[in-house]
Formats: sequence, C-alpha cells, structure tokens
Amino acid sequence: MEKKILLLCAAGMSTSLLVTKMIKAAEEKNIQVKIEACPVEKFNEKLKEFDIFLLGPQVRFKQADLSNTAAEYNKKVEVINMVDYGTMNGAKVLEAALKALDTK
Repeated sequence: MEKKILLLCAAGMSTSLLVTKMIKAAEEKNIQVKIEACPVEKFNEKLKEFDIFLLGPQVRFKQADLSNTAAEYNKKVEVINMVDYGTMNGAKVLEAALKALDTK
C-alpha cells in the first residue's frame, strides 16, 4: 500500500527540494510513496489525505499542537532531523518517515 508523506514548512522552498530527493530515493528502492510539501498552515486541510507529517526544523515548535490534532485521526507528526534537513538527505528522511509509520 502506498504511504503518503507530507512535509510541512514555513514557506515551501527548501522542502520541495527535499521532496524531490525523497522521491528519487523511494524510486531507487522501489518503495511506493506519495510525497508532497506545503506550508504548515495547510495542515488541517491535508490531515485526512496523508499518513504522516514531517515538520521542517523551522516549524518544529508546532509539533505538540499538530500532534494532538493528528492523534484524533491516528496520524503522526514528526520533526525532520536537522542534519538530514540541512544536507537535504532525502534517503535518510524517507527512512525515518517509514520507520515512524511502522511504529504506529
């Protein structure tokens, strides 16, 4: 089954590059995923559509609040590792997201 991952950030510029790298890593490993990025303000309208939400380090302060809302739908909100985000390591971010989904 396809996993659906949404990256949330302040504006969407750097995370869209990370999405591209995550998709490439998924294709190389033949993993079926849908990965998108959008501003954190769109969280509520995207809540039902995605399985896990990854916060960019610049919006990590919103994790507790968003996690409470997501829990009502049995969804997870995680913060992207700052080093992986800074180095745009799509493979590691993808791996972390899939691992978090497996531990639901």
